[in-house]
Amino acid sequence: MGPKSAVLSDTNEWLISTYEALRDGWRQIEEILKRHEAAHCHDYYYHIRSKKCRGRYERAAQFLYLNRTCWNGLFRVNLKGQFNVPIGTKTNVLLNDDFEKIASLLKRAVLKVQDFEVTIDNAKKGDFIFADPPYTVKHNYNGFIKYNENIFSWGDQERLQQALCRARTRGAKIMLTNANHESIRNLYSNDFRISELERVSLLSGKKEFRSKVSELLITAGV
Repeated sequence: MGPKSAVLSDTNEWLISTYEALRDGWRQIEEILKRHEAAHCHDYYYHIRSKKCRGRYERAAQFLYLNRTCWNGLFRVNLKGQFNVPIGTKTNVLLNDDFEKIASLLKRAVLKVQDFEVTIDNAKKGDFIFADPPYTVKHNYNGFIKYNENIFSWGDQERLQQALCRARTRGAKIMLTNANHESIRNLYSNDFRISELERVSLLSGKKEFRSKVSELLITAGV
């Protein structure tokens, strides 16, 4: 299952290097994650968070460990590029992972640390593009407006729309998720199909404030 070939790109070098490490050495990563799970506690989390891992498999396992045990799976770094999300409530590090299958699928993919526009501009007729950007800074219910503005500005949202329009003109198939907000609807009002989806939002410190939120699924040629 899955595509015969693919291109996965992101400007987050840590994410892409984790994919590369899983592709090349998933067994080593799984063994390190077992150790993380056995040792997990408040002090251990902050020790691993502050650690500078040198080995590629240790660094990939660190990424996965922090992502799975931090607050609501949020990825955030400070101005020095240091991961700074506090510990969460989840203690399971190893989920029902099929790392062997994931590694097999990643072997079919080209992995790149690069801007989305470069990737999209290489898409040809018949290619399928899935884009999942950080949600618009104009989204009224976005609790991370300032953070999102730093990593993906409204100018980036416009640049993404323009790149997808060019790809659509070349005959590529498009699928995009984004916030259900008037600014996004207006941005994709021409030549794209817009549908509403619902998901559960976890980005709240209190359980009672977590609820279903509406998102947009935007497509062309699909």
